[in-house]
Amino acid sequence: MTAPKLHRSLIQNMEMFRALSDDELDRTLEHAQPRRLLPGDAVYRQGELAGYFFILLHGTLKVVQATAEGEQVVVRFVSPGDVFGIARMMRRPDYPATVLAVQESLVLAWPSSEWERMVAANPQLTGNALQTVGQRLQSAHSRIRELSTEEVEQRVARAILRLLDQSGRTSDEGRIEIDFPITRQDIAEMTGTTLHTVSRILSLWKERGIVENARKRVIVLQPDELIRYAEGAQGSRHPEPA
Repeated sequence: MTAPKLHRSLIQNMEMFRALSDDELDRTLEHAQPRRLLPGDAVYRQGELAGYFFILLHGTLKVVQATAEGEQVVVRFVSPGDVFGIARMMRRPDYPATVLAVQESLVLAWPSSEWERMVAANPQLTGNALQTVGQRLQSAHSRIRELSTEEVEQRVARAILRLLDQSGRTSDEGRIEIDFPITRQDIAEMTGTTLHTVSRILSLWKERGIVENARKRVIVLQPDELIRYAEGAQGSRHPEPA
C-alpha cells in the first residue's frame, strides 16, 4: 500500500524552503517520512549509524550527550523549524548525541543519502545548515567559557535566559514561561552542576520573587533581576560549590 503523499504546507512556510516552487517542495517531500514521538521517545541515540536527518515540525526535543566519564550533559533543545541530525554534512558516520522528545512531537525524516540531492536543489539549505552549525559551535564555546569562569548562579541564570529567548511565552501579566516542560535536573545538566544546587538556587529566587516553580515548569517574574544574576551583579549569600 502506497503511503499518503505529504502536503507541501508542512514545510513551505519554513525559512529554508520559502524560495522553492510548489514542484520543488513536492520533490523535497518525496522521500520524507513523518514520525510522531511521545515524551521520552528517542529520535536517535548517540553512536547509532546516521541513517537520517530531520526537521522538527511540532513539539520540543532535547539533545543529550554522554561523556567519557558516564555523565549526561544537556547540549540544547530543538525548536520547530530546526534541522538536526546532519551528521552527513559533518562527514561523520554516527550521531554524536541522543535526541529525546520532551513533549509530544512530530518530525520529518529524510534518508541521509538524500542530503546531497536536496542541497543541490536548494542551496539555501546549505547556508541554513552552516549557520546552524556555526551557532551551535558558538554556543558550545560560550558554555565552556561559562563553566570555566562563572559562578554557578550566573550559569543557571544564563541557561534560563537562553531558554526564554528560544521558547519564552509572555502572559498578559508580564510573566515569561519556558514553553515546554523542563526539569531541575535538565538545568543541572545544562550548567555542569548538581540537582541539589539548582534546587537551592531556584528556591532562593522564588523567595525573592524572581521566579515561580511548578512541576517541570519555570516561570520568570522579574527578568531584569535574572539578567543581573547572569551578569554577575549579585549572587547568593551562601554559595555552594558546583
